[in-house]
Amino acid sequence: MTIGDIPERGTTRKQPRRLFFAFICIPVSPGNSRLIFIPGRNFAVSIDRIVPRWMYHIGQNLVIDSDLYLLHIEEKKLMEADPSNWQKLCFVPTKSDAKVAAFRKWLKKYSGGQIDWGNKLNGSLPPTPPREQLMDRYWSHVVNCSSCNGAYKGLNALKVCLQVASVVAVAMVAATKHGMISVTARNTIAVAAILCFVASKWLSHFVYKSFHYHGYSHAFK
Repeated sequence: MTIGDIPERGTTRKQPRRLFFAFICIPVSPGNSRLIFIPGRNFAVSIDRIVPRWMYHIGQNLVIDSDLYLLHIEEKKLMEADPSNWQKLCFVPTKSDAKVAAFRKWLKKYSGGQIDWGNKLNGSLPPTPPREQLMDRYWSHVVNCSSCNGAYKGLNALKVCLQVASVVAVAMVAATKHGMISVTARNTIAVAAILCFVASKWLSHFVYKSFHYHGYSHAFK
């Protein structure tokens, strides 16, 4: 604790709220990297015991998808030009980009501005895959995340249950003869069948958008 952090006698000073995100990108092959994402904060920590992690990951993946697409386009431009002169293609004016500039200088000094992949890889980038494959979430994240994987299986099971309930309700209405149950009961079962069907369709769309591919528009296409 520094002197400036010591509260005055008879007063209590609350610690300022802080929120940070740490991104660690580890190149594994040309055009592919392993992303380690670490969020942290010193407030509202108890809410993490109530809200499951996969709900946070859905929102975080929206940001990561945009960043990954931007980095993919930027990497293509760097390779088409001269990677050692990256500062002519990238504008990094903020103080937080100082580490990026320092890393690029270090890479240029010791590796000529590029990663030495050895004899197995020549360093050329693979062709750009379809957007669904480039920003795939299932194989890049869901299968490796216990929270998202559990939610994915649970929501898919719920979707099947809703579909089965819809079919059973329709079969009940069709099988029962007039007069065996009241009109109100028949209408209630029919409405329940429709609601279950609509809920299953919405849930199917939600699962695909959240755990497979979110097809929103980006600034670069």
